[in-house]
Parts: sequence; C-alpha cells; structure tokens
Amino acid sequence: MIVLGIESTAHTLGIGIVREEKVGVNKKWDCLASQKSMFEPDQGGIHPRKAAEHHYQHALELLNNAEQEAGIDISEVDGIAFSQGPGIPQCLDTGAVIARSLAEKHGIPLIGVNHCLSHISIGTRTTKADNPTTLYVSGGNSQIIDYRKGRYRVIGETQDIALGNALDKLARTMGYPHPGGPEIERLAEQTDEIVELSYPVKGMDFSFSGIVTETQRTVGDLEDQVLANSFQEHAYAVVVEALERAMSQEDSEEALLTGGVAMNSRLREMVRTMCEQRGAKAYFPPKEYCMDNGVMIAEQGLLELKAGSKTRIEESTKKPNWRPDEVEVEWI
Repeated sequence: MIVLGIESTAHTLGIGIVREEKVGVNKKWDCLASQKSMFEPDQGGIHPRKAAEHHYQHALELLNNAEQEAGIDISEVDGIAFSQGPGIPQCLDTGAVIARSLAEKHGIPLIGVNHCLSHISIGTRTTKADNPTTLYVSGGNSQIIDYRKGRYRVIGETQDIALGNALDKLARTMGYPHPGGPEIERLAEQTDEIVELSYPVKGMDFSFSGIVTETQRTVGDLEDQVLANSFQEHAYAVVVEALERAMSQEDSEEALLTGGVAMNSRLREMVRTMCEQRGAKAYFPPKEYCMDNGVMIAEQGLLELKAGSKTRIEESTKKPNWRPDEVEVEWI
C-alpha cells in the first residue's frame, strides 16, 4: 500500500510518500520520498497569507519532485492524506485544496489526519516505542499525550503559548531570524552560565508567556548566550518534570519526544537522563521527522486507510483547532 501525504499546517509545505508491504509474516515500511519547502519571513513570525501563497507557489514543484524521487506515478498511490488540523487556517486550506484536487482527478481515497497524532505515529514507526507517554513540543503545540481506552488523552499542556513559539519570540527580541529554536540552541551551547528565571510548571501543565517576557526584559543587559542558556534550562526542565509526573501517573515505562523542538540536543539529554533515573526508555525520532514533514502525514494516512478510514470531500474542510483528544482512534 502506498500513501502520499501533504503537510501544510504552518511554515512548511511537505510532500511525503510511504509504502508498506507484507514480506512473509512481517511488514516492510519504506519512505519513498520526502520533499519540503519552508516559508521564511523577512521579519517577524509567520504571516498566514504569505505562507499560504508560498505553499501554492511550490506545490506542483514538490509533487513532481516527490514522484521522481519515489519513481512512481500519482496513479499508483492508494491514498492521499493531508493535515486537516490543527494549524493556520490559510495554510490548512492550501493543503486541503491540493489533496482534494489530486483525489478527485485520479479517483484516489482521501484521508484527513490530525497533525499532532501524525507526529506520534512517525515517532513510533521510526523507533522501538510501543505505547509511550509523548512529550510533543512544536511551534504551535506543546502537550503531553498518552493513549488510553481508544483515544489519545492530553495529560498536560501549555496554558498559553507553545514552547516553539516562545523560542521564536525570544529570538526575535534578541535580533535573530525565524525559526528561533536553532539560534537559541546555538547560543546556549557557548556558555554554562545560568541566571535565575521563573519556573512555570503547574502540575502537568506549563506556561511560557511569562518566562518569555521576563527574559525579554533583560535583553541587552546580559549576554545573549547567558539568556539563551538560562531560558533553555528553565523551560526544558519544566516540560521534562511534567512529563515525568505524567509517566508516574500513567505507570508508563516509555517516553517519546517529538515535534520540532524535539530536535534540540539539550532537551533530548534531559529526557534521556530523566528516563534513565526512573528505569524507563526514551525514544527520539530521526531529526528530519521531528520537523513538520509530509512523511508523517503519509504514515498517519497509511494507518487510517488500513483501518478503513476515509474522508469524504464534503467532510474535508480545515479544522484549525482540532485537538488530538477529539480523534476516535480506530487504527490501534
């Protein structure tokens, strides 16, 4: 079975193609193609209209490149998956239009998938994680998610902005380009010095707008390296503490770190150390699958198509606020 996936929730337009086939008693999974193009703002954050225009302009090129990389024609695909939500409405519209057009033109089933759950599915596909407690941290979402009784449950989450968004805001104030996470990590690696900041953990929930404002107020008074390192140490410790608390409550022996912020080496180190101390296993997807990509959407579409799920055209409208705990899980 071959599925093409289209990711368009925010700044990245991604096209991925995956294949799963049965070989004896086992199943072989291949990533046949992964193409992406990222909208890079001249200044500030993501401008919804400009990001959507970027996606429209690069869609045909990426589709052609993906077909060539995979060595297949679109007519050979068994399903077209697309990120139906959550995300920026204008960007979601772009991906949905592309997916609907391809599905109708070639008579291929359509599968609208949840972006957040796609991050978890590609994480479990590319690691040995079985049923982990997931720390999902990205530009638009920060949640602790666990699968229980037919649904993914949000055990903890940010009460204001996402961790990735917080990093972007801080980096912009410091004069660094979007996305801010890699710049903050680069600066933090240059020092061991830390100044005290607030520690906004609230049970298994957390909050980042306050610590961002607190750090922004000291820009110019302290070295950028010190600010970056201090922010990382405090913010990452918060989400790892909440993850550990959730694992204890759920009696979980596995942790999965995923989402764009999961590329950060220091955060990975913190999660790994926490799991070692409690005798649990830590799993990290390859970094190319942590960032938004079409492969994870294709993988989620593959799982749902195998379970018999399809999306009718009239039900394929965008869902900007679609929470992962609203999805009825039929593929597990």
